[in-house]
This record gives sequence, structure tokens and C-alpha cells, in this order.
Amino acid sequence: MSDREAFVARFGGVFEHSPWVAERAYDRAASAGLTAGSVHSALCNAFRAASPAERRAVLKAHPDLAGKLAIAGKLTADSRAEQASAGLDRLSPEEHQRFTQLNKAYTKKFGFPFIIAVKGLTKDDILAAFERRIDNSAEEEFETACAQVEQIARLRLKSMLPGDENA
Repeated sequence: MSDREAFVARFGGVFEHSPWVAERAYDRAASAGLTAGSVHSALCNAFRAASPAERRAVLKAHPDLAGKLAIAGKLTADSRAEQASAGLDRLSPEEHQRFTQLNKAYTKKFGFPFIIAVKGLTKDDILAAFERRIDNSAEEEFETACAQVEQIARLRLKSMLPGDENA
């Protein structure tokens, strides 16, 4: 396995189901060293340099919060742990219904699922952000969702490469 293949195998899932981000980031990341900060910077630069359609595909690769994949147990390990940390695996029937309604309305309006870095948030924090952001314009929400994807990547990298305070 080449160094590039090993890098993509290790970091290809940081941007949900989008190993092409790691593939494009490899040269920059390899020359900067493997710290959470340097890998995050390289991945984010590759993500930002992508076309709007490619970035939208990354957004679409994310699961609905507390959605069908979560119920079926088909989330990636990272997504499952992230959603569980916010209590999204322990919703009341009423809370689950509200998330389902918001997921449908949001996806219909924007064409991709609601994305938020859930670490440190409660289900109530997430619902409040959901209800606030659903009124955003399409352009504003695309940029917000992309920023949230980058935040999720940063958090994932910090757990993969601990000890890097600059991440």
C-alpha cells in the first residue's frame, strides 16, 4: 500500500463517505506532517477548492439527525457516536417526530440534510439550531452546512490524532 493509499484509508472517512477529499489533500498534508491541524487544513482546502456540486455531494452524504439510518443501525461509527453523544439515540416519540418533521422540511428546502457538529450540544440545542437555520437562504445555509462539515472533520481528526492543540 502506497503512502497515498494509506493516507486515504486512514482519513478518507473524515468527510462523510467522501474519500476524494483525502485523496486531493494528500500532497499538502504529507508535506506538512500528520497533525490534526495540518491534516484538517489540507482536507478543508481540498473541500473548499471543490466545485459547488462536489461540496453539495459531501453534504448529501451526511445522514439525517435521528433519522432512518440511525434507527436501522446503519450510521458510520463516527456518526453513531456523535449522535449518541447528544442524546439523539434516546429521543422521546414526540422529539423523534419533531426531528423527522424538521428533517423532511429542511431537506425539501435545501436539498441536503441538516448538518451540525453535535459535540457538546444537547438535543434541545440541536432542535433550536434546526428551527433557527431552516429560515436561512439557500446560499447562507449551504455555507453554514459546509462550515459545520469542516467543524465535524476537525473534531474527528482531534480524536484520531490526539495531542495537537492547534487543531
